Amino acid sequence: MMGVLIASLIAMIGYVIGLILTVSISKSNASRIMKHGMILFITGYVLTAILFYFIMPAITVPNMLAANLIIAAVLLPLFLYMIRPGEKKETRVVRPIFFFFTIGLIAMIVVIIAGFTTLDEANQTIIVSEEEQAKPLSKDETPITVAPEFARNKIQKAMSVVPNPQFYDLGKLQVQKIGNDVVYVAPVEFSDFWKFLRGKETAGYFTISATNVNAQPSFHEDSMQYTNSSYFQKYVGRVIYNQYPQYIQSGEAQLEVDEDGKPWYVQTVYRPMSITNKPNLEELKVVIIDPDSGDMKMMDTADAPEFIEGSVSSEMASLENNYFGKYIHGWLNSVFGKKDVKIPNASGSESEVTPVFDENGEMFYFTDLTSPKENIDSALGYTLINARSGELTYYGGEMNNGIMDSEGAKQIVNKEYPEKKWEGYMPVLYNVDGNPTWIVNVLDPNGLHKQYAYIKANDSDFVVFGDTAKETLDAYRMALLQAPGNVGSTGEVETESVSGEVNRVLVTSTEQGQVVQFLLTDNSTIYSVNASKAPMAIFLEQGDRINAEVKVLDNGTATVEEMTIEGLSQ
Repeated sequence: MMGVLIASLIAMIGYVIGLILTVSISKSNASRIMKHGMILFITGYVLTAILFYFIMPAITVPNMLAANLIIAAVLLPLFLYMIRPGEKKETRVVRPIFFFFTIGLIAMIVVIIAGFTTLDEANQTIIVSEEEQAKPLSKDETPITVAPEFARNKIQKAMSVVPNPQFYDLGKLQVQKIGNDVVYVAPVEFSDFWKFLRGKETAGYFTISATNVNAQPSFHEDSMQYTNSSYFQKYVGRVIYNQYPQYIQSGEAQLEVDEDGKPWYVQTVYRPMSITNKPNLEELKVVIIDPDSGDMKMMDTADAPEFIEGSVSSEMASLENNYFGKYIHGWLNSVFGKKDVKIPNASGSESEVTPVFDENGEMFYFTDLTSPKENIDSALGYTLINARSGELTYYGGEMNNGIMDSEGAKQIVNKEYPEKKWEGYMPVLYNVDGNPTWIVNVLDPNGLHKQYAYIKANDSDFVVFGDTAKETLDAYRMALLQAPGNVGSTGEVETESVSGEVNRVLVTSTEQGQVVQFLLTDNSTIYSVNASKAPMAIFLEQGDRINAEVKVLDNGTATVEEMTIEGLSQ
């Protein structure tokens, strides 16, 4: 309650100043004025505390200034009426009170203006690095190929395993890496106030794979008292507010699980810059709460325990993208000139961003950026925000010039199956063998997974659909190879020299041309060469010896860049 009591006391300062002025200036009986003033103060303080208990305004200059103005505007006229009911108010009292109230209004206007002018300063607090393009997708990276809508749908169907399932609903899904598996963690939350009164504690949480659409959810029984759906002093947000009322909470607390399977609530918080509510993105904090005892600890987001993937919330990452893209030269430029302005797309799976994991197991928030000009669906680049440090990496190199944005990728999928009403979800841009590629989930109207779509980001006609992520990736790579004009399909892979005797040969004809695939003796790699690169390859036979420059991919295949066949010449 301490945070509520302090905030309520600060919010009464404007009224107290009006009371002191009235006692000092009025010709009426001072003790009578003070008596009425204190009665109204106590009443106003109690009512304010009750209101603040539920809305929990952070103790910041804008919040407290607004609260003071509202409370003073309500209580002071009532106070002046109480001390002289039915009589004309004293001008000598009303004027100074009106003067100080006007000063408060001017201060509020100044604070609002400062909020806009500080946007470029907030932009400068972002730790930014820029790179030409991301590394190619490798076998060690873990694309989150299960859309949260699909995961939530599967978990909802498994709610019957929860004791007293009528008490609960499913809470916010959070992506996390537990061991070697990337999973969604979803707490079981109270469905309403009456269920909270009867249940007193929640039953546990679910986990489900974020990379395997065929995986089934697992329920973990672990009762929790302090949750996002609890009430009064058991509500996580209120517990944090009472301890840290001067901090602003970013989004809703999320559940993460440690190595022993114990759940913890994690909440990103920050103190605003100067007299605004704008965050200093270099000084983000995280509060970690034990849902059993309510014990909590605050620390820098980068110093959170290793099991916590998202000490920076998805809501904060979305705000950071806005500051980075829109306010690079301040608020005025974002409205009028719009020089260098980039607008984040809202196609993400969590608060307009999408979590992804790199080969080291670190989580990032992905967002693509587009032009502020209307009717332009090309991306200017994309960002990855480290989910622990908040550091932002912007990829805007030449490879990303002219590629479609995430909304365009979703529209391609939506137009493919209009009769079935299947739609694209959670588009993420990956570098597949040197090609910027949109990977999109295809879901039906009920949120059930149907297919994957791999879309070449700079060619809206180059789309490959498949039932599994691996199958679709392999088919997409083969389609890249079969396209004669796709000279950069493996541009990021180093060239190697190979030689040997041909053991098996397969020639495939497609609309794009002929592709020759072959195996070498004592070598399991499948080599592929487009006949447009090596016309003599279509005459390849078992027993021929070849010398070639190849680019080996991470899926047991290789593309041939140059090749000579002993005994044959062009």
